[in-house]
Amino acid sequence: MAVIDNAAEQVASIAEKIRAGKTTLGIEFGSTRIKAVLIDDTFHTIASGDYSWASHLEDGLWSYSTEEIWGGLQHAYASMANDVETAYGEKLTHIGHIGFSAMMHGYLAFDENGELLVPFRTWQNTNTSEAHQKLSELFQYNIPERWSIAHLYQAVLNKEEHVGKVAYFTTLAGYVHWKLTGKKVLGVGDASGMFPIDPTTHTYETEFIEKFDALPEVAAQPWKLENLLPTPLVAGTPAGELTEEGAKLLDPSGTLKPGIVLAPPEGDAGTGMVATNSVRVRTGNVSAGTSIFAMVVLEHKLKALHPEVDLVTTPAGDLAGMSHANNFTSDLNAWVGLFGQFAKAIGQPVDAGTLYGTLFRAAIADDVDANCGGLLNYPFRSGEFLAGLPEGRPLFARSPEAHMTLGNFMRAQLFSAFSPVKIGMDVMTKQEHVQIDSLVGHGGIFTTPKVAQKILAAAFNTPIKVMSTAAEGGAWGMAVLANYLWNTNEDHSNLADYLDGCVFKDAQSVTETPVASDVIGFEDFFARFSKGLPIEHTAIESINLEDK
Repeated sequence: MAVIDNAAEQVASIAEKIRAGKTTLGIEFGSTRIKAVLIDDTFHTIASGDYSWASHLEDGLWSYSTEEIWGGLQHAYASMANDVETAYGEKLTHIGHIGFSAMMHGYLAFDENGELLVPFRTWQNTNTSEAHQKLSELFQYNIPERWSIAHLYQAVLNKEEHVGKVAYFTTLAGYVHWKLTGKKVLGVGDASGMFPIDPTTHTYETEFIEKFDALPEVAAQPWKLENLLPTPLVAGTPAGELTEEGAKLLDPSGTLKPGIVLAPPEGDAGTGMVATNSVRVRTGNVSAGTSIFAMVVLEHKLKALHPEVDLVTTPAGDLAGMSHANNFTSDLNAWVGLFGQFAKAIGQPVDAGTLYGTLFRAAIADDVDANCGGLLNYPFRSGEFLAGLPEGRPLFARSPEAHMTLGNFMRAQLFSAFSPVKIGMDVMTKQEHVQIDSLVGHGGIFTTPKVAQKILAAAFNTPIKVMSTAAEGGAWGMAVLANYLWNTNEDHSNLADYLDGCVFKDAQSVTETPVASDVIGFEDFFARFSKGLPIEHTAIESINLEDK
């Protein structure tokens, strides 16, 4: 009876917080899912909703339609609001603060009337190689192919018809925030994936803007770059209010009221840092999803230009080095799905958790070969800059004498998924001697205890910590950033102190240290992986991108 009473009291307490607006909402547009997470003032998730989607090729470029952006947002929000009403008996009319985050980079360009000029070009596109090379050389600062400025400059170089009409360009998070608030702003972390940020001033690098505008092909345009970019804001800065039109766009039912203060819209790198408490200097995280990135908050700028390392910032504006790979779980999910179809075909269907858990645990079983037994996998669904690939073709290969076992197969899947991101991480740790006090794993792949954590420890040869919040995801991290608007007081005047003192003070974690045999096995696999990359180039030439 006491248990029932306690549960009822807890529901009543949360219902009161909902009525009082002691909640924050984070919504993140990931590559495969739009997720909405509502948290209370103790940072616990009290409701959630999501919407599954996938990029598609449009005119040879990866994109999502604006109809699906808004339809998916409304679906995820409605699902979360329904969760609130079902669990707590409350209609969601008010929320304390809201924040939006999304996959970084890409290109959303608008004319002076706010009309989208070309379909959304996502971070997955690698058609900007010329822009990457020329801008990196011009600035002596790595400008990856994914970055928004690379997309804009490539369009200039290609003499695309829409370029002269550009009045504003932004990221996906910036676009959604703009339409809901009317404010053309961006969290500094997301902004750092559009154009380089000065970590001292937390604004765009003025010298680089001047160099860009002076390029003859850019000078011929009717605009100046500084007038096209959103204004960067550090975490904790109010970033506008939900307008009446914005409230109806988010919640067409009309239940949600306008006037809610929003946090600066951030990128998924920033929310990953927040969700893993990795915004302090010499801390880092590995955020793994459709893509994967490993990043470390730097003590100082890197000594040399490294195309393998992106320089972005934390949501507080501190410089961080990132190794980013476009490909991670897409190929892995496809293979797991095949095993799921087999289980169903023999009349033994299993749920996703059991399926993934069983297959993942096979990868670290006692009978597996440390180096995957001669099996080789390439997880490239799209192009991969770190591997020198303009396009992707997922491949599995093996020698005739390879040990073709389930454990070795799944181990090769996981090893290959972590291999591309290792390239940039090795540059930071082995060439630039970047020091790391802690590295935290984050993302759904760490839901199965120990497996991915153990393999990542082998890949980086460093201890990997997974926190109790590891499965919360970027939407939760964005909700935490929205909550920070209430906490920029003297005791928590910076983001790192806020996370340490408020959000993660009681967080539990588990650490896996690298095992020598696993490290040796991964290095052997990685050497074969690197040597076999010409197979991928041949596949690109031999298999049409859109073959079905």
